[in-house]
Amino acid sequence: MKVIDGGITTANGFSAAGIYCGIKKKRKDLALIFSSKNANMAGTFTINNVKAAPVLWNEKLIKEDGEGQAIIINSGVANACTGHEGIENNKNMATMVANALAIDVNKVYVASTGVIGKQLPMDVIGNGIKDIVPKLASDIGSGVDAAEAIMTTDTFKKEIAVEIFIKGAKVKIGSISKGSGMIHPNMATMLAFITTDCNISKDLLKEALKESVQDSYNMISVDGDTSTNDMVLIMANGMADNAIIDTKDDDYYKFLDALNYINIHLAKSVAADGEGATKLLEVNVEGAKDKQQAASLAKSVVGSSLVKTAVHGEDANWGRIICAMGYADTIFNPDEVKVYFETARGNIKIVENGMGTGYSEEEATEILGDKYIKLNIFLQEGREKATAWGCDLSYDYVKINADYRT
Repeated sequence: MKVIDGGITTANGFSAAGIYCGIKKKRKDLALIFSSKNANMAGTFTINNVKAAPVLWNEKLIKEDGEGQAIIINSGVANACTGHEGIENNKNMATMVANALAIDVNKVYVASTGVIGKQLPMDVIGNGIKDIVPKLASDIGSGVDAAEAIMTTDTFKKEIAVEIFIKGAKVKIGSISKGSGMIHPNMATMLAFITTDCNISKDLLKEALKESVQDSYNMISVDGDTSTNDMVLIMANGMADNAIIDTKDDDYYKFLDALNYINIHLAKSVAADGEGATKLLEVNVEGAKDKQQAASLAKSVVGSSLVKTAVHGEDANWGRIICAMGYADTIFNPDEVKVYFETARGNIKIVENGMGTGYSEEEATEILGDKYIKLNIFLQEGREKATAWGCDLSYDYVKINADYRT
């Protein structure tokens, strides 16, 4: 696998655009992704019982057909909790794109992100769709425009592309994502879009995405809130002309490994860009009896507000870590736990056999002064492991969210 320059437009047959149409006050707010050929589709969506109109629309399309050619995304208005009008606006948005591209409306997927409870400004969006379709292009810059147009409180664009070889054919996978706040395991207020020219069956595309999401987006946390709009969509148009992947052979796992690399990269980028964040926190749990135990403990620690504030204050308060492990939905033996902090500045053991090691507070504070902190937890119960990502919780998080609408 090779990481290459590019993003959502990197794979063969894909184009994109991103523009400012007037939904937000200043920044780009409308993006469009298009495949010149009909593509197999797979998606994963929020587990929040309150689902935005575009989530309901996309879930239906995936279930009924699982194919598509376009994804239209607006930022600034979530189109969640908007009743029948919101459902109709979502459908009209898809219809306008379908008409402009001369494709079936059931091949158009929709995503929205922004303020909950506001209706979409359909006149503005209608004009935006007229403007954006002629701007579709396959160059890197057009992919960047799309990546920027889906941002809300994000401070930087998130994109990555890779290439692999399957039976001698070059296969490319490109992607963009957004997410900064309302982030919690089991998806987040995050949107991720992946394009690939790989020739892969619908069933295996769905299975690969589902498995990959478990170890990436479902292992991040910023603030403990699960959004109404979360989704990951992948389009596979088969234009690499590789022999179809329709069994779980070496080619399938090569594709899955590349997809995992993309999704973990984007998930970490989302965690690092948490609202008000100053540090990226990685929690590694090893020596667990099974994957569920390891994942549960890692997510509990990375999601703890008290752990997050301690990391922000560069305070090696290990009691908060053990406490967060204790209320995870799993059982473990606290008397055999070891905990280390690791950064580029050093590595320090702070817990041994469930108790403090008498470590140097000054050394711990120095190590925690880095921007990328690994919290390594070792159990003595098995050979499974899991990793979760999050960020510190700063004063700026409150400032950002105190006046989010205004």
